Amino acid sequence: MTTDCVRFGSKEIVYQYTFSERKTLGITITPEMEVFVKAPLNTPIEKIREKVIKRAPWILKQQNYFLAFFPKTTPRKYVSGETHLYMGRQFRLKVSDGGKGEVKYKGRFIEVITKDKSKAGYLLKQWYRQKAKEKFAEIAEPLVVRFQKFGVEPSGIYILDMPKRWGSCTPKDKIILNPELIKAPKRCIEYVIIHELCHLVHHDHTQKFIDLQTKEMPDWEKWKAKLERLLA
Repeated sequence: MTTDCVRFGSKEIVYQYTFSERKTLGITITPEMEVFVKAPLNTPIEKIREKVIKRAPWILKQQNYFLAFFPKTTPRKYVSGETHLYMGRQFRLKVSDGGKGEVKYKGRFIEVITKDKSKAGYLLKQWYRQKAKEKFAEIAEPLVVRFQKFGVEPSGIYILDMPKRWGSCTPKDKIILNPELIKAPKRCIEYVIIHELCHLVHHDHTQKFIDLQTKEMPDWEKWKAKLERLLA
């Protein structure tokens, strides 16, 4: 696989290309925003570049679409006074001395109780993870039931730390969600789950996929934008 790049206005599009026994030139954008080109054998590089430039508006649009699935986290010190998100709301962190090593939240505070304050970050992340397991299952349940009308159902809902994705759908129909998503509002979480459920019906990001997502969540663009803004 060879890497090349072209310019489109102020943007630079980096892509990788390969040759194979095919009749047409195809362009694929991955969820990681990588651009792959498959070209017929002996296609001149000039023709490949011409095609990439011609398809540049679509490529950039697709990359922007996937951008919402890139978690952007701000470094934290996990000390009293910091603000942390949970289900779209901001809470003030309180780190208290104690022997239980537990996390509580009440009113506008999330309290971490620990003998060793250096473990506050670890304890809070574990708390987020547990809440993600509980809340994601609860939020997903009615959506999974709704999608049964399309003859599809995920084999399970799982959580996994993913540096570049909010969610994914495996070939075995497992839906995987990033636990960091628990910091977003419920509707943002629903958006990501619906997005992955739509992949059980349409595996690629075709117009049929977009149409189905719009049908099942007409305001998905609003919550996609909210997710981008809130966790930037």
